[in-house]
Amino acid sequence: MDTIYLDHISATPLHPEVKRAMIDYISHSYGNPVSQHHVGDAALETLEGAREKVAGLINANPEEVIFTSGGTESINHAIKGVALARAEKGKHIVTSNIEHNAVLKSLRMLERMGYRVTSISVDEFGLVDPDDVKKAITDETILVSIMHANNEIGTVEPIAEIGRITRERKVPFHCDAVASTGVIPVDVQEMGVDLLSIAADQFYGPSGVGALYIRPKTEVWPLLDGGMQENSRRGGTHNMVGIVGMGKAAELAREEMPQRMEHVLHLKKAFIDGLGFIDEIIFNGHPTQSLPNLSSISVSYVEGESMMLLLDEEGICISTRSACASGSLRASHVLLSIGRDYAAAQGTLLFSFGMENTVEEVERALETLKKVVATLRNISPLYRKQKGN
Repeated sequence: MDTIYLDHISATPLHPEVKRAMIDYISHSYGNPVSQHHVGDAALETLEGAREKVAGLINANPEEVIFTSGGTESINHAIKGVALARAEKGKHIVTSNIEHNAVLKSLRMLERMGYRVTSISVDEFGLVDPDDVKKAITDETILVSIMHANNEIGTVEPIAEIGRITRERKVPFHCDAVASTGVIPVDVQEMGVDLLSIAADQFYGPSGVGALYIRPKTEVWPLLDGGMQENSRRGGTHNMVGIVGMGKAAELAREEMPQRMEHVLHLKKAFIDGLGFIDEIIFNGHPTQSLPNLSSISVSYVEGESMMLLLDEEGICISTRSACASGSLRASHVLLSIGRDYAAAQGTLLFSFGMENTVEEVERALETLKKVVATLRNISPLYRKQKGN
């Protein structure tokens, strides 16, 4: 049985060219880029070449990009680093109530240290109102952190509008762009952000490597103290193989983005159009301002994990929520925040498409989903009662 992978929001497979670049590097290179000899110099040249490619993907200057171990570290570095650096200026932070757990848990830790957090509500589509951000900022606000695109419902936020507000108030603005970078255009200049977090495994790069954009003059303390790596902003030996892979993935994402977007949007449309056979489903997220590769649906009267497991038995891989929250019995805070009740939140499935998927795979997934929902609803007392059986 062939596997149909429709969980690209959790991680993407390695692009073949990324894999070749990583194998080539590990086969011929081994130097440390901070070593003061010709082997180290060669590694440094490779490192800076990868940095240029990642910077090019987000329209930044190379010296504004530091490499990390992934999206979670980038987010932690941005939020905690700014909070610690600006503690004497204030201890108030503004965010939204649909952020990734890496943001929420970072802020929770800061609250235990005496910081105050204002969490802005979103509308039924998951959109943040920029006016709410403006109203929440006070003279003691030291950071605003709003994600670019939500990794559970796909809604893309009005980041540029929020960026204009934070610039007017002279408040640093962090954006979690892990779910969007490499999928849709991300331009740190147009967005007006001061810090931006990204991860390679969202755009066909390796897992365990990410990057943090830091606008010049933004006050950020390092979280990892050690050597002089990354201009003393992030100590530790570079993950050169991962960084090479991320650089190549960024280069390819920039070149291939128009074709990729067109392809996954076509798959998403085919998926949505084919869902007419299931009654009582709810589409989550904004109908137009959303990621082209993601579709979130809530199926009434059945439980999401049961559907996911039955689909997996048929070789179809999907999610019920964020991969970082998988295994939790709690209903998704994102779905509750957009007004879904606990039953709908627990009956949610997340399909995310990639460039290797085909319409035929989507059609097979839809047909299998139809059978799975019918099977589970036949044994659901709630559904039978609702239908009068």
